[in-house]
Amino acid sequence: MSQQTVLHIGFDDTDSPKGMCTTYLAFKIVDTLRKENVEFLDYPRLIRFNPNIPWKTRGNGAVGLSIKTNEPDKIKQMVRHMVKSYSDTKNGANPGLVFYQNNTIPKDFASFSELALWKLINRSFAKQFVSKNNLESFYLGNGQGLVGAVGAIGYSFSDRTFELLSYRKKKQFGKKRQIIPQSVRVMQEKTYPYTFNSYDKKTGRVLITPHGPDPVFYGVRGEDPKTVVDASKLIQTNEKLDGYLVFKTNQGTNDHLKNKIDSSELKPYTSGVISGVVSSRPKIEKGGHVFFSITAKDYKINCAVYRPTKITTVALGLTVGDEIRVGGGIKKASKKHNRTLNVEFIEILKLEKHYKMINPLCANCNKKMKSKGKNQGFECIKCKSREYKKIRTEIPRKIEPKLYVPAVTAHRHLTRPSQRIGKIGYSVRINKSIPWFRIFEN
Repeated sequence: MSQQTVLHIGFDDTDSPKGMCTTYLAFKIVDTLRKENVEFLDYPRLIRFNPNIPWKTRGNGAVGLSIKTNEPDKIKQMVRHMVKSYSDTKNGANPGLVFYQNNTIPKDFASFSELALWKLINRSFAKQFVSKNNLESFYLGNGQGLVGAVGAIGYSFSDRTFELLSYRKKKQFGKKRQIIPQSVRVMQEKTYPYTFNSYDKKTGRVLITPHGPDPVFYGVRGEDPKTVVDASKLIQTNEKLDGYLVFKTNQGTNDHLKNKIDSSELKPYTSGVISGVVSSRPKIEKGGHVFFSITAKDYKINCAVYRPTKITTVALGLTVGDEIRVGGGIKKASKKHNRTLNVEFIEILKLEKHYKMINPLCANCNKKMKSKGKNQGFECIKCKSREYKKIRTEIPRKIEPKLYVPAVTAHRHLTRPSQRIGKIGYSVRINKSIPWFRIFEN
């Protein structure tokens, strides 16, 4: 019997806006590999990288698999063939596939992944990394998919969540998804706070179904594999599904906002956080979006808070001098605006005090005095006592020092929901007793 080999597989960019899905390819690959007597060393990994990359498809997610096999060459050939077959290259997909055959993964891989979380990594850099590390790779198109493929192998989890993605039968691709909203609401109520971003009670909107022509029917996000599997059993649909796959993922972690943005550069498409002092009065523009600026280390940064986030009222409540911390992505300059930080959250660190001058109170009656006219002072209408100066009083602010996050309907894949603030997902070993992969009977 030949010696077992540890094989790491990463792939990305197999989808296009018109169809297919990288996670669906993972679903098909796992189905194939489980028939080849391989051992899965971890749950399939779904890694969301920098969401501010302009050419990303939907969630900018790459997939990584780690297995043990007696026939690595055979597995590589099979996976390569499947990437070719399931990539929507006709509509612009640029798939990349990387193999790394070793028990341990060098730190260089993790560093690469970390960069891909918050900055723009071009395909040339990825190709150089592949060449430098003598990695077996394959790509179609321009090779942009190699960025996510390398990143998915080397990603180091500091926090983790899980997502169960269910898939449609091929004949249903592109058709309207028939899900029963009430069942999603009940599922959320029964599994909260161990699942997140499933249903918006304020609007009655289901949040687990995508809207495009891709093969995904719904995705349940939660804290551990058992939770998402159990939650999926509560969801009712009017469509027979093909099956599901559970992924370990960085969704709901805000991992893309760990980087501190350099206020002196503001490179387009960079994600991260920046602290500063509000330096211009917020103003609302057409569409209900709010714009203001902050100053950090003597550099001015334009900030935009968009209406769908529903934190525009918070932005409008800011004033010059407030100290805040904001997270988001740098948008390149346009004809109307310079480089701008598209705000994903606002954390108010310190508020300026607001004062106004008001008529004095009568010391005897505790009633507000009435003006007697210009330069004539003030008089109590009850006891006729007089004062000659207005008094300064503090005006309560409508906002307070705390963290403000966007409405759940405006969350991106990586956005940390309110219930996960301060929470770190624990490490979970793959558990064969939990049905993390399933094909449904016809």
